[in-house]
Amino acid sequence: WESAYAKIATQLQALSSPNEAIFYTSGRTSNEAAFLYQLFVRAYGTNNLPDCSNMCHESSGVALGETLGIGKGSVKLEDFYQTDLIIVIGQNPGTNHPRMLSALETAKKNGAKIITVNPLKEAGLLAFAHPQKAAGFLGAKTTLTDLYLQVRVNGDLPLLQAIAKKVKERDEQQPGILDHTFMQEKCSGTEAYLAHLDGLDMEQLIEQSGLTSEEIDAAADLVASRKKMIICWAMGLTQHKNSVDTIKEIVNLLLIKGSIGKPGAGTCPVRGHSNVQGDRTVGIHEKPPQRLLDALKDRYAFEPPSAHGYNVVEAIEAMHAGSAKVFFAMGGNFLSATPDTNYTAKALTNCALTVQVSTKLNRSHLITGSEALILPCLGRTDVDLQNGTAQFVSVENSMGVVHSSRGSLTPISTLLKSEPAIVCELAMATLNNSTIPWESYLKDYDNIRQDLEACIPGFEDYNRRVRLKGGFYLPNGARDNEYHTKTGKAQFSISHNKPILLENDEYLMMTVRSHDQFNTTIYGLDDRYRGIYSERRIIMMNRADMAEAGLKEKTSVDIYNYSDGVERKAPNFIVVGYDIPRRCVATYFPEANVLVPIKSKADKSHTPTSKSVVVSVKER
Repeated sequence: WESAYAKIATQLQALSSPNEAIFYTSGRTSNEAAFLYQLFVRAYGTNNLPDCSNMCHESSGVALGETLGIGKGSVKLEDFYQTDLIIVIGQNPGTNHPRMLSALETAKKNGAKIITVNPLKEAGLLAFAHPQKAAGFLGAKTTLTDLYLQVRVNGDLPLLQAIAKKVKERDEQQPGILDHTFMQEKCSGTEAYLAHLDGLDMEQLIEQSGLTSEEIDAAADLVASRKKMIICWAMGLTQHKNSVDTIKEIVNLLLIKGSIGKPGAGTCPVRGHSNVQGDRTVGIHEKPPQRLLDALKDRYAFEPPSAHGYNVVEAIEAMHAGSAKVFFAMGGNFLSATPDTNYTAKALTNCALTVQVSTKLNRSHLITGSEALILPCLGRTDVDLQNGTAQFVSVENSMGVVHSSRGSLTPISTLLKSEPAIVCELAMATLNNSTIPWESYLKDYDNIRQDLEACIPGFEDYNRRVRLKGGFYLPNGARDNEYHTKTGKAQFSISHNKPILLENDEYLMMTVRSHDQFNTTIYGLDDRYRGIYSERRIIMMNRADMAEAGLKEKTSVDIYNYSDGVERKAPNFIVVGYDIPRRCVATYFPEANVLVPIKSKADKSHTPTSKSVVVSVKER
């Protein structure tokens, strides 16, 4: 360990600028470790803190921050039990968020209606058998979805606009459907937005969505007849060029119904990693708010850097160009999670040093800089002994609840170190004359929480409250019907859809995950909810498209992307006929990441567009 720290410290100290180093964070990292990590990186002198949020819910954070004043969801779990209507859009709980199915099942039993918006017909969204109840064991299922809208890939924005336009028209015929009082008192930009709806071409919106007028009428009827509405979404919405605008349309629809800041209503971006939300809350951000920098300066008597650092895409480009020379990953599987796999691999090999803090081996360990280190760390399920005392850490879930996480398993080796310990010891090896009490943090994690509380709003009385059963909620202005925006009100947005135009031999590809998968970790080759077994290199295609292209079931094909004049090839995929809209295809992540262009990213959030990749398919 000492020689590893010395090697890293020597490399960091030898750089001509701290900005030549990149410090990545995965959503596995606890609040305590993430706070220490960002503190070390800023004391070292850079804001190069890209994290997994850049690749998933960055679009949500930008859209919600600009419109509601907080880049998080506004609902609590109990809101699902009080709501009248839930719209699940761009998300597949059956595979990616299975615990959420229980909340949806309870909502249904309490009388809520559910609209599902998804290009794929997902079995887990149609019906649900609870695995921990007798009825589930006996095969009894709860029908979840009342209306399934099989939208075209990237047709979500025009769909949301079409629903809002139709709901407004119903309000004009039967006043009281829209919440005009809420819009007048709590919203800004209302008149401009409603006028914008009037000017939209309904036939064009319907065509761009890939749905029928009757389907959109059915959705509008449900929205119009319900008072309390929750809209949930995940990466099916966040990984397009127009993702930020699409999520702003979600906010628009909630605002016209007054479905923010009251029980049973609000926004619900559903995150997968256990602490991706908490890492951002405690300071993992390449664009830190000034209040955080001021708090660190006041607490620790050093001047944190203020210049923005690299996000994930910018970090890859900097390594590829040779302007970033050290890459340090606090967890994650960077190579497999990021876009344009071959480009990213070349970027990593350009580095002088790559370091991976890991609980298990992954593909990122195989693609290295001139020198490479793997720092094996404790998992969160392991007992973490520091100074002879068992420690615990904390995380924040998608609902904004901070709760403790305590390991119970005996570590497989006494030589493993925890993430907080690795950060503290590396900081002590790297930083000269640091005023930060790293040794104190290393001995007792309560000391970390005490200083985190002083720097991050909402963590008052942290050490006591985190020990309470169930933890505690962080402040949430949107939940309390208070909007910390520039106008002090919730902000309506005006967006214009720009559909992706395809050539005759092109398709719009989205990447998805299988049932036997968590993020980049593949546990098996079966995707039983979709009826696909023993294979992952598959491309799901509409059967009419297959016939038109002369492709048969199980034909072997290569998939190509030609963005930016570069040929990207994913070889040897198997064609599977599937219920998916025409000219749309689906492949598994991360196998198809090689096709996602590094320069294709969402406006404002810079999230890679893994859900809308233009591809060609050629028989082998």
